[in-house]
Amino acid sequence: MKNYETVIGLEVHVELATKTKIFCGCTTQFGGLPNTHCCPVCTGMPGTLPVLNKKVVEYAIAAGLATGCEITRHCKFDRKNYFYPDLPKAYQVSQLYLPICRNGGIEIETANGKKVIGIHEIHMEEDAGKLVHDPWEDCTLVDYNRCGVPLIEIVSDPDMRTAEEVIAYLEKLKLILQYLGVSDCKMQEGSLRADINLSVREVGSEKFGTRTEMKNMNSFKAIARAIDGERKRQIDVIEYGGKVVQETRRWDDNKDTSFAMRSKEDAQDYRYFPEPDLVPLDISEEWLEEIKSREPELRDAKMKRYETEYDIPAYDAAIITGAKKLADIFEETVAICNKPKEVSNWLMVETMRLLKETEQEPEELTLEPAKLAALIGLIDEGKINRTVAKEVFEKIFKENVDPESYVKEKGLIMVQDDGLLKETVERILDANPQSVADFLGGKEKAMGFLVGQTMKEMKGKADPGKVNVMVREALMARK
Repeated sequence: MKNYETVIGLEVHVELATKTKIFCGCTTQFGGLPNTHCCPVCTGMPGTLPVLNKKVVEYAIAAGLATGCEITRHCKFDRKNYFYPDLPKAYQVSQLYLPICRNGGIEIETANGKKVIGIHEIHMEEDAGKLVHDPWEDCTLVDYNRCGVPLIEIVSDPDMRTAEEVIAYLEKLKLILQYLGVSDCKMQEGSLRADINLSVREVGSEKFGTRTEMKNMNSFKAIARAIDGERKRQIDVIEYGGKVVQETRRWDDNKDTSFAMRSKEDAQDYRYFPEPDLVPLDISEEWLEEIKSREPELRDAKMKRYETEYDIPAYDAAIITGAKKLADIFEETVAICNKPKEVSNWLMVETMRLLKETEQEPEELTLEPAKLAALIGLIDEGKINRTVAKEVFEKIFKENVDPESYVKEKGLIMVQDDGLLKETVERILDANPQSVADFLGGKEKAMGFLVGQTMKEMKGKADPGKVNVMVREALMARK
């Protein structure tokens, strides 16, 4: 069998975080009853005219600047004509000839090192509606709420060769967009979805193979499996003497295979022509500079700053900045308590554990920085130990309790009475003569049992360090 190389390019569709749609005043809010977030404009009623949402343009420009693109100072919209049931106008307003951003790229890092993935263009367009297949009634329903929701489509160059590179590119792109605030990128809600253009060719060949497109992928795991599955399928077709057909395919993640949907259209099939209801767009130097001045600190710069300003390890900085919400919580909490490493530890360990347990994404966090800072303060003041702190943190995470009130209500404040603690230690030693004898006979582990029994007797409301010292002193006194 010959050696083959995979060639992959992506078209990433990103729903923008504007409050209203691209050409009308309807809400972009996710959900809602079917066909309640639409009007005559976004449903394409005759005689209606679109009005461009300025925020859409600013978000598109911000995305272009952050990905190293050239901004097209004079751009325009075009009509992309095709008929689908979820596209009520039978055309989509998009950009073909003069997209707003061109010739950019972002750097990714994989096990094979760093690599720049080129961005061919970023263009603005409107989203279509959503078809809902009802197997019970054996019919297809259409919800037009999503019609007219503003999108940017980020078209990469065919620079990726593996699923690992694709996922690294998508993760980097997702973080850039979230840090910019141009999209929440919630893949489960369709805010970020990717079309995979994939072909194979013999290693060393300069000529591209015939590509297929798998549309609307909205899970990193599914994307990785789809790439692997389609690569194998195309190689099998070639090896058995067949020819790969240029077509659009649907990936079925449950069956771990793809199915042909339709032959792949080219630009001429869409009969593009300039959108007659929208004037061309001129982007002035002043407007461009204003958008540049609002660009936030992105992840790469933030990571470096965390290492120097907060003196935390590169590993910590990478984990915390891996989600904008985590980075925001970190900075706000540190601003209150001025304990960066302590805050970092709570976010990296307990927060990540609870996110995994509750199957939440970091962007869904409702953890209030003031409450995390208050919890850290309770530990520093010696009012609670770390075992109790973990219990309290979980309550903050899940129920948004006030840590100080919770500790008081549940009687979790640490016992500071050394006399009571010493008395408890002696009582535990008296009740466990065999463990005392084991320790005195050289079995160090026996002390751990006695410390545990003391903490249990104190209902966890003692300083473990102090208990360790007292138990050891009491044992040595019995030699």
